Amino acid sequence: MDARSDPGRHLKEQIDSLGPWFQNMRIGGVETAPEHFLGDYPNFKWQGFRHVIPDDLEGRSVLDIGCNAGFYAMEMKRRNAGRVVGLEPDPRYLEQARFAAKHEGLDIEYLQMSVYDVPKLKERFDLVIFMGVLYHLRHPLLALDLIYEHVADDLMLFQCLQRGDERLPELKENYDFSEWAVFDRPDYPKLFFVEERYANDPTNWFLPNSAAMEAMLRSAGFVIRDHPEREVYLLERGQRHYAVESPTFVCG
Repeated sequence: MDARSDPGRHLKEQIDSLGPWFQNMRIGGVETAPEHFLGDYPNFKWQGFRHVIPDDLEGRSVLDIGCNAGFYAMEMKRRNAGRVVGLEPDPRYLEQARFAAKHEGLDIEYLQMSVYDVPKLKERFDLVIFMGVLYHLRHPLLALDLIYEHVADDLMLFQCLQRGDERLPELKENYDFSEWAVFDRPDYPKLFFVEERYANDPTNWFLPNSAAMEAMLRSAGFVIRDHPEREVYLLERGQRHYAVESPTFVCG
């Protein structure tokens, strides 16, 4: 029996031909990355914070930045989201996302764009998803500023890999120029710069500790509404820090 007479086998061959997959998804009952080093990723993570997103999104618009193969975009569409757009700079992941959405009959628009391109959309979204992207960026604060300035209208679901101390310190608003000791505190906001590789990935650049991550989000104008599990935040658009300049250019 060849693949043409065995639909399940043919589907698996199609999925394998698009690999390797980073997101383990189930397309027609076939897993895309069953041997993922993190397990059933990202589904097992999603189960820990899915409750912070309404079961019925009532036609609200969603932008998934760095969507990979489209796991979160598809979940939002299944929750009755209206317009859903996924941005992905990697053409292989983009092909995977389009294949998965088409097979599952989900109307999702996928565009080959990075977070630095969001001003080109000229559109704001009710929910922005920005999961697992920030630590891969050379310009993380610029990315947050561009999202705030151009595409975030209400909520953002956010995750970033974090390392270092997880405590949130109580800090003064200002320190004298002669102050050095505060910077030696393990809980002081820190971004660890990876010059070469972390986890064998040359695109891991900045790893914040918890204090730095939350401070960066606040300075970009986001308010933490919920923190359902480690590294994951549900944010709402608030007021940007008074010293932050609006980004006025588009990279690309």
